[in-house]
This record gives sequence, C-alpha cells and structure tokens, in this order.
Amino acid sequence: MNAANNIKPVRKAVFPVAGLGTRFLPATKVMPKEMLTLVDRPLIQHAVEEAQKAGIEEFVFVISPGKEMLKDHFTPHKELNKALEARGKTQELQKLESFEIAEGKLHLAYQDEPLGLGHAIWCAREFIGDEPFAILLPDDVVLGDKPCLSQMIEAYNATGGNLVAVVDVPKEDTRKYGILDIASDDGKLVDIKGLVEKPEPQDAPSTLSVIGRYILQPEIFEKLESHEKGAGGEIQITDAMAKLIGAQPFHGLRFEGTRYDCGHHLGFIEANIAFGMQNSNIGPQVTEILAEYQNSAFPAKAGTL
Repeated sequence: MNAANNIKPVRKAVFPVAGLGTRFLPATKVMPKEMLTLVDRPLIQHAVEEAQKAGIEEFVFVISPGKEMLKDHFTPHKELNKALEARGKTQELQKLESFEIAEGKLHLAYQDEPLGLGHAIWCAREFIGDEPFAILLPDDVVLGDKPCLSQMIEAYNATGGNLVAVVDVPKEDTRKYGILDIASDDGKLVDIKGLVEKPEPQDAPSTLSVIGRYILQPEIFEKLESHEKGAGGEIQITDAMAKLIGAQPFHGLRFEGTRYDCGHHLGFIEANIAFGMQNSNIGPQVTEILAEYQNSAFPAKAGTL
C-alpha cells in the first residue's frame, strides 16, 4: 500500500490470449498467434517483458484449451539449458533465463468459449482477488523509450483508480474501438466521463480510443458478473468499465511511443519493420534493405493476405 496516497500497488497482470488467431491462418493452425515472432521474440514475450519492466510480479494467461505452449515458453527448459551450458553458449543461455517466470508466479485461467474480452478478464478473477491489476493485449505493441505500462504505473501512482492507454484514431475508425467521452484533457492525462464501445463515427463522443493496456480496480469483476452482452453480441470490457465511472477515478493516458496493431497482417509487418530498424544487431541492414526497395521496383508477383 502506498502510505502517502493510500493507493494499492499494481503487482498482477492479465494477458487475454484465448483467441484462435483466424486472421493469420494457416500459420496459427497449431501455433498460438501470440507466438508469432516480432523480429526476435514472440508477441507474448514482448508483452511479458513490458510487464516485468513495470514491476509486475504475477502473471495470468487467459487461454483456451490447447494453448499451453504459451506457458511453456516462460518455463525453464532444463535439458536445453543444460545443453547450452555444456556447449559454452553463455549468451544464448542468458537470453533464455532473462525472461523466464519463477515457479508459482505464472497462472493459467481457461476461457472455454469466445464470449468477448470482458468475459476473458472475468475468467482471471480468482487469481487477481481484491487487488488492482494490469491488462496487456499482446496484439498491441508499443515502441518507445519507456515501456507503455511503466508510464501508466507512474501515472496511476498519482491518480489511483482506473487508467487506460489512449490514442487518437481517424474519425471513420471509431466503430473499431472503445471511445472516450472526455470531461477534461491537459494534453497528456484525460479525465473520462464516459466510454462507448465501437460507436459509429457520427455518434462518437471523441476520436480518443482505448488500446490494449489497462490498469483496473477489482470492482470491475462485479460489473462483469452479469455477463451482459454488448457490441457484437460479446461481453465487452468497455461496458463494464463505463459502470465504474463516477464511483472511482477514471483516466486515459496519452503515452509516449508508437503503437502497432499486430492483430492484422499490415500492422504486424509494419511493427517488424519498425522494431527491426531499432534492433542493435540488424537495424542498419534493415534500413539498407528498405532503401533498396524504395529505389527499385517491387517484385511483380505478390502473395495474398
């Protein structure tokens, strides 16, 4: 407990990873979408490392049956570690050990039916208990000097209550996102007076959208308990959050960094380019390759997405 302002620390994080990843078939027929590689690490590892850097101590993966590979990735592989040590591959061994999660700190919650993001979060309730918690959607990755969740934790420690990461979207895209109704805005921190899930552009109260980073109070589970369905016939986390507004502080944070939507082919490709250019090992070569393509004709044949 933060004695100065009575704000409970955020120690736990939920990762909703139960989806089938149908947009990326056939690549995701057997392998979870979250194991798709963004440059040198799976998407799920990018999300977990972001949480670790923000001080998260316990991790809850909400999965569907058959996606246990996600947990295996963070569990020590004793035979592999022993083989790397025997061969003197110290650097590779250190890479593996750097993101492993200690025993008892990684939990699995099962979502047997695809009933929506709100339902996925509700499935994690027993592991969260009565603590505030973070939510990270691995499809959303943020490239910046300071991890997005770390920025959010800093803001949360000042505001308490509930906090979401937000970005401006084109007016015509409001139907794809949870959109904020704004009470006040200082250019970085937004005081939220309402939330609307996927409004039509003419009905949207703003163009400020929630992305896949949240810090929520445990009272959200009470709002999700009724399993009330919203947009798309799914149990929406946005609808449940809206019911907390007025009862608890609720803010949006304009974080520093660039967000990439890896839930779609083009966003995933763009993220690989951006992260590749920032990678210390291959950045210059990636930039060189892009320059070559820019200065010459693209291949005549194109695959299908």
